[in-house]
Amino acid sequence: MVDIGSKAETDRLAIATGNIQVQAETLDLIQQGGHKKGDVLGIARIAGIMAAKKTSELIPLCHPLQLTSVKVNFNCNVEQLQVECSVQVKTSGATGVEMEALTAVQVALLTIYDMCKAVDRGMVMQAIQLEQKEGGKSGVWTRE
Repeated sequence: MVDIGSKAETDRLAIATGNIQVQAETLDLIQQGGHKKGDVLGIARIAGIMAAKKTSELIPLCHPLQLTSVKVNFNCNVEQLQVECSVQVKTSGATGVEMEALTAVQVALLTIYDMCKAVDRGMVMQAIQLEQKEGGKSGVWTRE
């Protein structure tokens, strides 16, 4: 692991996004809450939060962090037949939270896949990416 002991503690923020392409019937099930496994987006939201908190256990060289906020949001895009996921993670510390935000997006989308695979095995997770990060020596970075 990288030694972060001499780095200044600053407020840190990261926002990551991604989406999962689904069939129209699958999107209807998700939106209407009619899936036999339950509230797909509610369960995926909890999975994303849990993933952000456990990132250092999944990614070998990530530092364990005390997160101050994890927000997982979904948007059902009917025109594109996608569930879009956005995650914002915050902390105050000596290292950033980009990996926590990216991990949360991926696990939230994997949870949607797991819950819906019985009705739609062709789902595709895509465009998992960092949108913004703030804090630390490098300051603010935003995807253009």
